[in-house]
Amino acid sequence: MADAMISLETPDGPMDVYEATPDGDARGAVIVIQEAFGVNEHIQDVTRRAAAAGYHAIAPTLFHRAGGGTAGYDDFASVMPLFEGVSDDGVLMDVDATIAHLAAMGFDPSKVGIVGFCFGGRVTFLVAARRAIGAAVGFYGGGIASKGMLPFDALIGEAGMLQTPWLGVFGDADAGIPVDSVEELRTALTAAPVPTEVVRYPGAEHGFHCDARASYHPESAADGWARTLAWFGTHLP
Repeated sequence: MADAMISLETPDGPMDVYEATPDGDARGAVIVIQEAFGVNEHIQDVTRRAAAAGYHAIAPTLFHRAGGGTAGYDDFASVMPLFEGVSDDGVLMDVDATIAHLAAMGFDPSKVGIVGFCFGGRVTFLVAARRAIGAAVGFYGGGIASKGMLPFDALIGEAGMLQTPWLGVFGDADAGIPVDSVEELRTALTAAPVPTEVVRYPGAEHGFHCDARASYHPESAADGWARTLAWFGTHLP
């Protein structure tokens, strides 16, 4: 496996991306979308996990408009300044630049998957609604069924317009994403013209996939990652 931080051009300036590639030919490509804390060691580790599973994996730093950087998991005061200039249109711009980079590497969009966590979980739904790629997986994405803590609109109204197969993974003990809203999303997704699935884990809190957070729930994390790879295996040609 090889990994490096490289830079891509976007209409809003250069964007660093962390890239990890498997030994030998990649079976497809996976875009890893950060939490609200940036492309930190955990997100880089997840990117390497995707590469270890055989994918050309890449994690764009969506905070480049404010100068980039990361925040600690217990340093919420540093989070909001990182979001300066971040918008749905800007996020899609960054994802488009990442998809274009992967296309130049030989990966058709149909062979590209996306997985995101926390803020990134919402981003995967946004991408699934407005772009046609191979597959998408969102872990505990707040702000999908209802407006979350961050200044972005809810996306549930776009559930019936998804263009990309989407798997949503949630924890029942997530204080910021009520179970009722998860079930509301599940119902709305029945109108989607592409495959969708919603999975809930009893007892799992927000951030349960991250082994650097106190809310880490090993059993749910392992099952969620296994389902992610299975979703990509099914939907990426």
